[in-house]
Amino acid sequence: MNKTKSFSISKEVVLDAWKRVKANHGAAGIDEQTIEDYEQNLRNNLYKLWNRMSSGSYFPPPVRTVPIPKKAGGFRNLGIPTVEDRIAQMVIKLYVEPHVEPMFHADSYGYRPGRSAHDALAVTRKRCWRYNWVLEFDIRGLFDNIPKDLMLKALGHHIKDKWILLYVERWLTAKIEDGEGNLVTRTKGVPQGGVISPVLSNLFMHYAYDKWMERTFPNSPMCRYADDGLAHCKTRGEAEEILTALAERCKECGLELHPEKTRIVYCKDDDRNENNESEYKFTFLGFSFRPRRSKSKYGKYFVNFLPAVSSEALGAMRKVVRRWKLHCRVDKTILELSRMFSPIIRGWINYYSKFYKSELYSLFKYLNKKLIFWAMRKYKGLKRHRRRAQGFLAKIAKAKPGLLPHWKFVPITIE
Repeated sequence: MNKTKSFSISKEVVLDAWKRVKANHGAAGIDEQTIEDYEQNLRNNLYKLWNRMSSGSYFPPPVRTVPIPKKAGGFRNLGIPTVEDRIAQMVIKLYVEPHVEPMFHADSYGYRPGRSAHDALAVTRKRCWRYNWVLEFDIRGLFDNIPKDLMLKALGHHIKDKWILLYVERWLTAKIEDGEGNLVTRTKGVPQGGVISPVLSNLFMHYAYDKWMERTFPNSPMCRYADDGLAHCKTRGEAEEILTALAERCKECGLELHPEKTRIVYCKDDDRNENNESEYKFTFLGFSFRPRRSKSKYGKYFVNFLPAVSSEALGAMRKVVRRWKLHCRVDKTILELSRMFSPIIRGWINYYSKFYKSELYSLFKYLNKKLIFWAMRKYKGLKRHRRRAQGFLAKIAKAKPGLLPHWKFVPITIE
C-alpha cells in the first residue's frame, strides 16, 4: 500500500467490490457506461478509483432516477448509480457491514446476510398463534427521509475511519437526476438503489425502532423487514399504546408512519373468536395473514391464522403473464416457451409456495388457460377445439411433467 495516500484502502477490497458489482449486474448510470464498457479497461479503471478513494478526491456522480410502478398504483423513484460509484459504495459496505451486522437486532431480517423474508414470515406465523393482536406498520418513504445528521451520528458511533464517514456524507448529499434531466441536491435520505443504502437504513432503524422497541415495550416482540414492521401484543390496548408511542418516535427521528399501511389486527381463529369490529387480516412481505381453514394431523378441520400469497401479489403475477402475450408467440415451441418463462415461474413457486401453496393454484390454472389458447392458435388442427388443445398439452405434461414448473402442482388435464 502506498504510504503517501491519505487513507489506507486495500486494493484487494476494491477488486472484490468490482467482482460483487459485476455479479449483481445492473443498468448503466447517468454516464451510460455499462458493466461491459467498464470492464474493457478494468485494470486502469480500478486503479484510478482506488487512487481517488485513497487520496480523498473521489466525489460521487449524480444518480440517475428511473420511475418504478408500485403494486398499489403510482410510482416510486429508483436511483441507479454509475458502475464505478456502485463499486465505491461496495468498498464502503465491505468495510462497514462486518462492524455493524453482529449487533443488529435478532428480529431484523431485511437486507441481511443469512436472513430471508421466509425467516421473517415463519417467526411471524408462530407469534400470531401466541399473541392475539398485531400492530402492522409501514414507514412512509424510509429511504427518502432519513435525516442526514442522525444517520451520520449512528454511523459514527460504530465507525471511526474518517474516510468512510467522509464518503458516506458525500453520498448522502450527492445530486440526483429527477427524471426530467434536472439535477437536484439531496438534503435528506439515503440513495434509493445504492449499494450502501440497505446497510445504512438498517443501522438507522436499529436505533430508531429496533432498540427503542426492545427498551420501551420489552413484552411485545417485534419483527422488521426494512421499512415494514410488526409488533405482537396480548391486548388491543397494548397495540394502541405502541401505535401512539411509535408515531411520536417516528416524528423524533424525522420519519412518518404510512396511514394506509398501518393498522391493528386481531388474529382470529377457532380459539380466538371474540366479537369485535377489528380487522382480521394484514399483509406482510407479499403474504396475507388471515383466518384460514386447516386440517390437523388427526384429520380434523379447524380455522387457523395463517399466511398465504396475497391477492395483490397474485394480481401482479397475472399481469406479468398477460404481458407475455403467449397467444401471440405462435413462432415458439413449447420447449422454447419453457426456456423463456420457467425461471420466472420457478421464482414465484420458490417464494410463494412456502406457506399455504394451494392459494397459488388459481394463478397456475390461469397460466394453463393461456397455454391452451397458444396451442389453439399455433396448430391448425387445434383451432377452435379447446378440448383437443387441452388433450395435446395434457400428453406433453404427462410425458414431461417438469417442462413447466407449475405443472407439478396443477397439470393440464382434459375437462
